[in-house]
Amino acid sequence: MQDEIRNKEILEKLAKTVMDGDEERAKKAAEEALKAKIDPISAIKDGLTNGIKIVGEKVHNFEIFLPEVILAADAMKAAMAVLKPHIAAERANEVMRGKAVIGTVRGDIHDIGKNLVAAMLEVSGYEVHDMGTDCPSTKFIEKAKEVGADIIGMSSLMVTSMCYQKDVIDYLKDMNERNKYWIMVGGGPVTPQWTIEIGADGYGRFSDDAVEVANTLMEKGSEIKLPVIKE
Repeated sequence: MQDEIRNKEILEKLAKTVMDGDEERAKKAAEEALKAKIDPISAIKDGLTNGIKIVGEKVHNFEIFLPEVILAADAMKAAMAVLKPHIAAERANEVMRGKAVIGTVRGDIHDIGKNLVAAMLEVSGYEVHDMGTDCPSTKFIEKAKEVGADIIGMSSLMVTSMCYQKDVIDYLKDMNERNKYWIMVGGGPVTPQWTIEIGADGYGRFSDDAVEVANTLMEKGSEIKLPVIKE
């Protein structure tokens, strides 16, 4: 009984260090979890992930913004660096949800929303390859092929650049490779209707919505009606 109480306290501590964005405390809490013989995957799923979920809720409610998310992401990475070497290779995929290539499309240099989504995806278990801003359509596809991506995520904050989201999808269709990737779109002028019109697979209005959409596509995308819309 005492062990259960102690382990619960450690998991709560892990969550709190992420919420507070405290790297040093996060590393110490991770080391404490290992000493207590808590399964490192449990430490990630039941500790760190719980913390990042609360961070996502706060972002959604405009209680915190990108700087706080980056601190939370850094804290989670610090704890993960301690825990991951103790995860058996055959179980490593349990904590890696998938690979995502994300960027702001050509002709658009806005990156705050894109950065937020990239950070939230990364701390939610995705290997994220950030293409930055003003990214040519073909570069999304080249990078996705290079890293073996599951998801291509495209942000657009300008109406005049939205057409490049469609370009990526059209290029993939022309290459007969559309079904290789889940395509997610987002950004200020992007709407559910636009998502449907261009044939994308998912849309999330807020960063935590985007994570939920990504998770749904990875887990159930082949079984459900698309696109997945969260607004």
